[in-house]
Amino acid sequence: MNKGKFVFAQLVSLVSRYEFDKCVLRYQGDYKVQEFNCWSQFLSMMFGQLTQRESIRDIFTCLRAHDNKIYHLGIKKLVAHSTLTRANENRNWRISRVIRSISRVIRSISRANHSIPLVSFYLPAACIIIS
Repeated sequence: MNKGKFVFAQLVSLVSRYEFDKCVLRYQGDYKVQEFNCWSQFLSMMFGQLTQRESIRDIFTCLRAHDNKIYHLGIKKLVAHSTLTRANENRNWRISRVIRSISRVIRSISRANHSIPLVSFYLPAACIIIS
């Protein structure tokens, strides 16, 4: 039984939600959005990137397979495949640029740990190897 946070949730805690929300506000990313905000999109795409998913359908299938665990990963609600696709198409590209830079920072933090050359962390959908 899991007694702590999932590794994904620990990586998400490295991201400053305040800075992320400032960026979203600056580029009006959540303008006229009812349910699926930029933070949820970021978490879904970050999950896909860290678990090496190859497509949005793959991300959706992976999250749907672990529907009972997504809340503990920080994702409030599972959305449809088409919702994630539309969000990626219609949201401001500058927010995606910030998301990519945040992902690079997280990857560099994980690579900076030279004390353990190869560590395998279990996520509910895949095995992430940080080297």
